[in-house]
Amino acid sequence: MTLTFVSGFAYRAIKTALLVALPLLSAGLVVGVLVSIFQAVTSIQDMSLTFIPKIIAVMLTLLFVLPWIMGILISFTTEVFTNFPVYIR
Repeated sequence: MTLTFVSGFAYRAIKTALLVALPLLSAGLVVGVLVSIFQAVTSIQDMSLTFIPKIIAVMLTLLFVLPWIMGILISFTTEVFTNFPVYIR
């Protein structure tokens, strides 16, 4: 295995991980910012108010993007197992 091969494989693995995590993290971020703005405007400082909407938003996002995420993960896994003999040389 050459350095170019290993760095290319690591790049594809990190890219896949980011593509899978980005929709869920961005949904949590957007809802968190909106809830924080709501708390600042209304002066409500309840701790459960920050967690429950984030959990609901992440679960709903996961429900909608799960087929896309599974497609990406299956594609990457298929590529890894198909090229496995090349990787072990």
